[in-house]
Amino acid sequence: MGLFEPRGMPNIRTPRSTGTDLPENYLLRRLERSDFARIARDLIEVEIDRDGVLYNPGDPVETVYFPCGASVASFVLSLEDGREVDTLVVGQEGAVAGIVNQGRLPAYSRITVWRGGKFVTLEATKLEAAKQRSSAMRELFARYADGLIAQLLQSIACNAAHSIEQRTARWIAVAIERTGQDTLPMTHEQLAGMLGIGRSYASRVLENFKAERILEIRRGALLIRDASALRDKACRCEDGLKRHLHELFAAAESRNDIER
Repeated sequence: MGLFEPRGMPNIRTPRSTGTDLPENYLLRRLERSDFARIARDLIEVEIDRDGVLYNPGDPVETVYFPCGASVASFVLSLEDGREVDTLVVGQEGAVAGIVNQGRLPAYSRITVWRGGKFVTLEATKLEAAKQRSSAMRELFARYADGLIAQLLQSIACNAAHSIEQRTARWIAVAIERTGQDTLPMTHEQLAGMLGIGRSYASRVLENFKAERILEIRRGALLIRDASALRDKACRCEDGLKRHLHELFAAAESRNDIER
């Protein structure tokens, strides 16, 4: 799991589009003003509760969802043994569904709301029409799609090379950055699903973190007491991913500046 626009990262440029009426979504705020205007009338703001299902496998992908603020969506895959694994989470840095195609194609995974809140929706066909009229918008979404692939590749490498403790610390640390909250609504079972491990392993790591006063375990939630110590426990996978994502968008912005 990674961030395209981590909170507190000093080398991220101010979004090109500014204004109090813009959704709190970094991908939308990266659009040129003229490109945002192409889709502004078609954006619909909705509130979706936690555990809300955006898509089930096989559903036609007709709507793009842009999480805003602390809202987070999750891609969930079901395994043959009945377990469910969260393969990718997306917050205010991006969007889910219909990013690289024209919509209508079937969804592969279940997409649920991990942290409820505000989302902005847009019909996939209308996004595609706007992209066809703007090379800058096409490139922005193409680079975002590249970033999603980078996150998945990094996650595969992390799962293969790092300990459960390192992966747990990384996941929680990134979740804090993504939501801007010190309290994460999560059970041991949900954390195990996020990491693709057994519940007993997740519980053991959390109890160790609790003993070291890094976090508190509450009913259905984790309260982070020492974020710095948590990051020290984590692997460094996120660092390289952040650099790559920053370079992706910085290169796109530089190219657009030259073309203008």
